[in-house]
Amino acid sequence: MKKLISFLVLVRSLNLVFILLTQLLFYYCIVMPTYESFQRVPILDAGLFYILVLASVLIAAGGYVINDYFDLNIDKINKPKRMVIDKSIGRRWAMFFHMTMSVTGLLLSGFIAWKIKNVFLFGFNACSILLLWYYSTTLKKKLLIGNVVISLLTAWVIGVILLCEFNTREIQDPIAQAAFIKIYKMAVLYGGFAFVISMIREIIKDMEDADGDRKYGCKTVPIVWGFSTAKILVLVLLVFLLAVFVVFMGYALLQKWIVIFVFLLLIVFFQLIPVMRAVQTGNTSEAYHRISNKIKLLMLSGIGSMLLFYFYSL
Repeated sequence: MKKLISFLVLVRSLNLVFILLTQLLFYYCIVMPTYESFQRVPILDAGLFYILVLASVLIAAGGYVINDYFDLNIDKINKPKRMVIDKSIGRRWAMFFHMTMSVTGLLLSGFIAWKIKNVFLFGFNACSILLLWYYSTTLKKKLLIGNVVISLLTAWVIGVILLCEFNTREIQDPIAQAAFIKIYKMAVLYGGFAFVISMIREIIKDMEDADGDRKYGCKTVPIVWGFSTAKILVLVLLVFLLAVFVVFMGYALLQKWIVIFVFLLLIVFFQLIPVMRAVQTGNTSEAYHRISNKIKLLMLSGIGSMLLFYFYSL
């Protein structure tokens, strides 16, 4: 049991649940209802979709393992109590888990790509695996580049479904094209949200882990530009997010989507604004860790809003 718990910690099981939930909600609350309203069926049927979800989860899990593998020395300083590799799970086993999960995820991606005749799926997921490796070894030590890469990969959780629904032959049908455009709009909306909120959280995590990162030569935002500048950057991103929420709340009112309006209002006042205040006042590693957890809840609320679009359509 202890080994199992250690493995679940190693692969960031809670983050994997986020990926699972995001893809399930996007497919069943946005993709399926949109196609049904246009009397069309998705390219990605339910069976292939579940294989895609499994592939996404495996690739992400492999990425988390290899990140911890190369972060071993840094984690001894930043989070010694939360370390798994070299305590409960050996390095060789960690590498075995990474290779097994990544290769399996890629093979599943290849199978789906073959079934839907979309070679780009295999190529993009292969690039994701390579980026996760390169991030763990090199990019995470670079100023902002690592943050951007992880944020793009977070948005890719939604983007991969959109890619699967793109077919040059199907898209020539005007009705199928109209359905795809609606799905595309929602993918941009939620993918953009995932990118921005991930950027915010990555910078906060860099602030939390600054001690260990500094010792091992990482060039993160708080180390290179200072904590004050890092806070300003986070606040700018949060203000941008707030502006998007306000605009969408106005749109919801115009469409008479009262439930969506109230839901967004609650997110703004009870999650987004408190996070902004916490960023302004936080000045310790523990405080930044709490802010990171609050951002996770904000991300969960944003993802959960997809449920509302099962009943409303853009």
